Amino acid sequence: MTSKLEIMNTTIRNIICALCVVFSLTACDDWLDVRGENVQKEQDQYEAYKGFRDALIGCYMTMGSRDIYGQKLTMTDVENLASLWVLPSSNAKTSVPLKYSMTYHDYSMDEAITAIKSIYGGLFTTISSANVLIKNIEEKGNNVQDNQARDVILGEAYAIRAYCQLDLLRLFGQLPTGATKQVKLPYSYTTGIDEMPSYFGYSEYVANLKKDIDKAESLLKNNDPIFEYTFNQLNNAPNDVSDLYYYRQARLNYWAVRALHARMSLYIGDNSEAYTIAKDIIENGPVTLSGVSDLRNGYNGLPSECLFYMSKYDLNDYASNILRGGAENINVNAADYAISQDMLNDLYASIPGSTASHNRYLNEWNRMSLNNANVPTPTLKKYWYDASKYPASGVGNASTLMVKLQIIPMLRLSEVYLIAMETSNSLEEVQQLYDTYMSNCAFTLYEPFTSLEQARGELVNEYRREFFGEGQMFYTYKRKAAKSMLWNNEEIKEEDYILPLPATEYDPSLIKK
Repeated sequence: MTSKLEIMNTTIRNIICALCVVFSLTACDDWLDVRGENVQKEQDQYEAYKGFRDALIGCYMTMGSRDIYGQKLTMTDVENLASLWVLPSSNAKTSVPLKYSMTYHDYSMDEAITAIKSIYGGLFTTISSANVLIKNIEEKGNNVQDNQARDVILGEAYAIRAYCQLDLLRLFGQLPTGATKQVKLPYSYTTGIDEMPSYFGYSEYVANLKKDIDKAESLLKNNDPIFEYTFNQLNNAPNDVSDLYYYRQARLNYWAVRALHARMSLYIGDNSEAYTIAKDIIENGPVTLSGVSDLRNGYNGLPSECLFYMSKYDLNDYASNILRGGAENINVNAADYAISQDMLNDLYASIPGSTASHNRYLNEWNRMSLNNANVPTPTLKKYWYDASKYPASGVGNASTLMVKLQIIPMLRLSEVYLIAMETSNSLEEVQQLYDTYMSNCAFTLYEPFTSLEQARGELVNEYRREFFGEGQMFYTYKRKAAKSMLWNNEEIKEEDYILPLPATEYDPSLIKK
């Protein structure tokens, strides 16, 4: 059993494995030869438990690529699809063509084509890696003599595949309701680059997705150590627990898969199932809303309420280059991702008076940032922290950095609350949930809802406020088939919600009017 000290030292010196939070250097080296596109060493890789564990680490490493959840599907490209980042007032098409093409859904521009191809490729690389692991653990699972460990690894692999396939559906698929354009998409079970995945219509695709999520839940339900330990206990690497089970928030644990299930159910319009699951997580899950305590401590990603996050050792460095963040005297250029002061005002306009105390407004935005014309241009602080306060060599700082600061939220309890509110048929219950949610935003001076319709309208504003920079607003607009987006002066058409598959990946006849 690896000691706590060895684990922490390995994490500090091996920045690559920080994404996967504290596994050995050898584990990462082994995996570099066995990604989804290169399976030549499978026979050796899967001869013992360690190989399966290392392969799972590799899946999360691939998932954290900046082409997908490390950046494009959280901070930048997908948020442009929702018109969330400000564009220059003139010449945006030539000065910031990627931002322009994604904001105005001009998928024919070269910059959009390249970005979409990298997103698609990143998702399928992750899916292929998960498929390799699933295939080998189902064929050679006896090499993992610990049944619990085998089921946890397999459950997480199914969950990783489902997480990525859901976002393929949300990006490249047809509208979930009211679609006039039917789209077939690949649901991949393949493990090699010479294999072509099968394409499925919407209903079949969703059925495959449900099977994967159900499988992940069933494998993790009685095996995930989160039923015996808290997240905090596992973050402290207890000696009586296998290192496979440390840092469960950085993994698709049982409760994270439940939240993924609720997210999927809401998206496809199964509100009853979404409500039931969301209520289960709220009432029985391992975390509570943490807006007040986390933001007070400068943990801007709200890690304590995360059911799943990606841990990225270099997050502050590259996110600050893109989003600029919270440092003083920031000068914002046109290529940076920021908003205008008017946009920030719009975010909170639906809850008058909130800017005096709302902790997202006060803590998540740097309102001192200026553009080249010295005009206030607020920048997002969600992925920023003052590095001078947390030198990597400081006592206790390594753990704080990994589990509190260098994180990208993937599934948070705030989203679960919003799902429960949107799918509840009781105005009284919605108000009670909203009261709890808003108390963790440190704002309570709002008028009660007078109808479920009014409440659901306001929840759209909450998605925009709460998950700014986390990549959820485009999907909110899409599942509602919204004809307009805040800060976009053009009518949003059905085809704007359907990203085109890379030209080398599909037959255009698969999209039918």
